[in-house]
Amino acid sequence: MEKRKLLLYAHYFYPEVASTAQILTELCEGLKNEYAITVLCSVPCYSGKIEEKYKKEKYFHEDYHGIHIIRVRVKEFSKANKKSRILNILSYFFRSIRATFKVGKQDVVFTISQPPVLGGILGNIGRIITKGKLIYNIQDFNPEQIMAVRYSKNKGILKLMMAFDKHTCKKASLVITVGRDMKKTLEERFKNKNVPKNIVINNWTNETEIYPLNKDNGHLQAFKQKYQLENKFVIMYSGNLGLYYDLENLIDLFMKFKDEEVVFAFIGDGAIKAKLEQKVKESQVGNILFIPYQDKKDLIYSLNSADVHLVTNSKGIKGVSVPSKIYGCLATNVPVLGILESGTEAYQIIKESKCGVVCETGNYKEIEQTLKMILQDKETFLKNHSTGRAYLEHFFTKDQSINKYREAIESVLSGD
Repeated sequence: MEKRKLLLYAHYFYPEVASTAQILTELCEGLKNEYAITVLCSVPCYSGKIEEKYKKEKYFHEDYHGIHIIRVRVKEFSKANKKSRILNILSYFFRSIRATFKVGKQDVVFTISQPPVLGGILGNIGRIITKGKLIYNIQDFNPEQIMAVRYSKNKGILKLMMAFDKHTCKKASLVITVGRDMKKTLEERFKNKNVPKNIVINNWTNETEIYPLNKDNGHLQAFKQKYQLENKFVIMYSGNLGLYYDLENLIDLFMKFKDEEVVFAFIGDGAIKAKLEQKVKESQVGNILFIPYQDKKDLIYSLNSADVHLVTNSKGIKGVSVPSKIYGCLATNVPVLGILESGTEAYQIIKESKCGVVCETGNYKEIEQTLKMILQDKETFLKNHSTGRAYLEHFFTKDQSINKYREAIESVLSGD
């Protein structure tokens, strides 16, 4: 029997380190036996730089574990330069449209909400060109996210973005959000009337690749030695150093703990990394460290090197996105300090799993007091909140989530 065809749009895909790239790659690996999958993505460019081999042509065809990948050449960019990022996104968008005309008829078109709004538009155009049924996976709501951090204040543009994204939702056979609070946002968009068919499927981390390590593990010790984390109590933020996590204000707060026996480690890259590094350099605080993004194979060591993980979001992000880093924290069984708005998906996960404590975003006095509590009795805190792994194995394994996607695709194909 011939496999049904699935076209997936992904700005970032294997081998990128972006969380959505890893999730979509694992999703395709999990579905490739049932579907003939074509992925339309950019050439590897998450860092902003592009390898020379990807500058020679406009399109590149590759096979990855039986998945057909069409990579489109895009513009290099700087994460701190808004114009260059927009040019990168637009080059991906328009070249992906042109490439879509060559993939033929598809049964399902699967797109995500990245790039903001354009990811949805791309999927809708793909639906028309390929005659496939559209599934719209909303990882982040926009323009709501842009409005929350005031990335743009142009009301006309924001109104237009909202209209386009609502149109995509209406045209989709199914909308998938990644959190319970995000489902509410979708319903509020449509004022609880004629809400598009939708379900919630949480993101995940591959629990067979990310798991707790013994503290004497050789590779773990080598990682700690390399980044001066040996014999330190490490509070870690691992992920995108971007606009949506209130990191500047949190670093100001962490500076108050410069004389404590603690290291605040930030692993990753993003639009405000240089600004954060400059702030720390000028303050001459020695216990706030910045560590580069780690290869996927080394992620288990970096995540296990923490004693406490930070999971944060800026004010106004409730119902807009879910920080995927929460799943890696659960997988390693490392306790969590959540700095989140009450009722967000990550907030609920921390509360339900009892894997840590949560402070309200923006309540810096509460955050400071909680940090003091953790540092005053580290052993008790760690002992009381080592429950994340069991919760993840019960609710959020990779196979559980991929099975939900499989069922969702089948329901769309069958018209249920």
